[in-house]
Amino acid sequence: MHMKVSPQAASCGAIVSGLDLARDLSPDLVAEIRDVWLRHQVLAFPDQDMSLEDLEIFAETVGNFGVDPFFDSVPGHPHVAQVRRQADETSPIFAETWHSDWSFLEHPPRATVLYGNVIPPVGGDTLFANQYAAWEALPVANRERLQGLQGIHSARLGYARDGLYGERDTGRSMAIRYSDDALATQLHPIARVHPETGRTALFINPGYTIGIHGMDNAEAARLLQELFAHQTRGEFVYRHRWSSGMLLMWDNRCLLHAATGGYDGHARLLHRITVAEQGG
Repeated sequence: MHMKVSPQAASCGAIVSGLDLARDLSPDLVAEIRDVWLRHQVLAFPDQDMSLEDLEIFAETVGNFGVDPFFDSVPGHPHVAQVRRQADETSPIFAETWHSDWSFLEHPPRATVLYGNVIPPVGGDTLFANQYAAWEALPVANRERLQGLQGIHSARLGYARDGLYGERDTGRSMAIRYSDDALATQLHPIARVHPETGRTALFINPGYTIGIHGMDNAEAARLLQELFAHQTRGEFVYRHRWSSGMLLMWDNRCLLHAATGGYDGHARLLHRITVAEQGG
């Protein structure tokens, strides 16, 4: 198999063609894919014909299976979750808020692998924001101020009983499981060094970062709002357009992402695997 890499006209993202990910991938090819992924942060592999078993095997080339604390899994596939929306569904679009997957965990995941089974003919793009670029674009004085500060991360805004996907969220086909566990908090450096590339990324997000450790709530809220606006500026963003049979893998350690709507009246179904930071 010959891999062709087409970088996108954005600060991150590449389309990778010429591969059949359902076939056995040699260690050399896996290493090459990994190198390209670390350079471009998000890779899209179009025209893949993959079963859930194929998806699981590919995800394990990226790392060990991670956890999805607030999703139910597909029966028989404990590490696979569905991102689902029915054609007649009217609940808010899932994951429209900018976030890094499960950043509230003690060890946030390395990667997310997402496969498009049913893709609507319009809408449904996924946005990605390069947080290496966001960090590097900050003035030196701002970077110096942020060094050593820790963001407070929590799932409460989304997955607590009173959260966006809590008790009041009805009519949703996706199997989301809210819980009081979402009230827990976890600290992570705002200036976080990527464990594989050694580059610093801005590691906060509007979905899960609720404060700054040791800082007054009002002051922290002001600083976070400034940083949230900065980290999703247009020059850092790649807008990804899906197609049926496309597999996407992205690096949660240096990217934010957000879903978009625009496909009312059409069904959408993707299968997702979270890849853990530890191991692999």
